[in-house]
Amino acid sequence: MDVRTLCLGVLSLGNASGYEIKKRLEDTFSHFYDASFGSIYPALSRLQKEGLVECETEAQSKRPDKKVYSLTVDGRLTLVEELNIMPGRDRVRSEFLVAMCFADLLDASQIAEMIDRRIAEHQRLTAELTSREGRSSAAQKFVAGYGRAVYEAAAAYLEENRYLVESEALMSQIDSDRVGTAD
Repeated sequence: MDVRTLCLGVLSLGNASGYEIKKRLEDTFSHFYDASFGSIYPALSRLQKEGLVECETEAQSKRPDKKVYSLTVDGRLTLVEELNIMPGRDRVRSEFLVAMCFADLLDASQIAEMIDRRIAEHQRLTAELTSREGRSSAAQKFVAGYGRAVYEAAAAYLEENRYLVESEALMSQIDSDRVGTAD
């Protein structure tokens, strides 16, 4: 799914400025999709040229005029068409997992700290998603619940399996120490 479709989706919830779209995306999608202003505004411009959104300028006191976007009938139809396309597989991009691939090159204490921080982050994100559920629609509760389940499972996996990378790092350190003392 692209930023264009995300913008259409947000606008299906009500009219919004580019800033408000970004804020709604952060509030709702930040756990699984990231969109910057640098991608939102060009997408809105394209959507407007395609007749999928309309834009009205609202005057503001002591601020520049605000552009407020609204979904057209064609925009709503396009959104529904895009949502009916079977989603591709989820993609995970994780600097943490890259570091763990090379855990044998790291100090065991560094690995332990990385894992501890990752567990704490998953616990924080789980709590954040739990706190949002009360004021959400059924669809938003479903998405938050799915995200919470992923973070809980990831934290549990790290707790139960950290020994795999920590022990590998310790063994590498022992081997390195042996080579160093043999010289």
